[in-house]
Amino acid sequence: MRMPGARSAPSDAELVRSVLAAAHSMTVVTDGLHSEVRHLDGTDPMGRLHLHPAEPGGHHRHRPAIRLEFTDVAPTPVRDRVRARVTLLGRLLTPYSDESADSTCVEFGRAVLRTERGTSYIGLEELDAAAPDPLATFEAGMLTHLQSDHPDLVTLLLRLVRPQAGATVVRALPVAMDRYGITLRLEERRGHRDVRLPFPSPLDHVDQSGAQIQALFSAARRRSHRNTLPA
Repeated sequence: MRMPGARSAPSDAELVRSVLAAAHSMTVVTDGLHSEVRHLDGTDPMGRLHLHPAEPGGHHRHRPAIRLEFTDVAPTPVRDRVRARVTLLGRLLTPYSDESADSTCVEFGRAVLRTERGTSYIGLEELDAAAPDPLATFEAGMLTHLQSDHPDLVTLLLRLVRPQAGATVVRALPVAMDRYGITLRLEERRGHRDVRLPFPSPLDHVDQSGAQIQALFSAARRRSHRNTLPA
């Protein structure tokens, strides 16, 4: 059972790390030039960057600025598929080359996270302390499998939505999954809303996901059964 006050969603720093871990492309802007890097293949770009704290006094202000942009897109065909945008800002301490096997040293400025909830700013210490969600690199496959092969189970999960989904909902699709639970997007005739369905307890490893997802299905079946019992 989830303890009162326990976290029920990733922190902003964890979300940034998860977006980076699952990214397959990014835009690099430096010296006024935009480069599209499309072969990350789910390899966390943090492995290519050596981030340094900013030195007092701005000794590297003469270094070229660098901006790395990432877009997190829902893997399922929902409305408004962009879930988050992440921008890393800094200054180059060593030359950047997409073809180089060596890591690029960057004086880190800040990370900027933009979601439908607003904009937040994450510093280097907070980013270093965070880890990607254990489902980050598996989420796309898990969500598309659920949506494509088990739409009946997505419908079943609607039993857990409170307040109950009404007649204005024309479609429900899984839009996100993390160690804390599944998020459904309820598309209505006008607009949409997202509903989080928390797991009984947060996951520590992807191998635990099957049991936690089945626990949600079982809870939905029990609720469905109660609703059909005679008064």
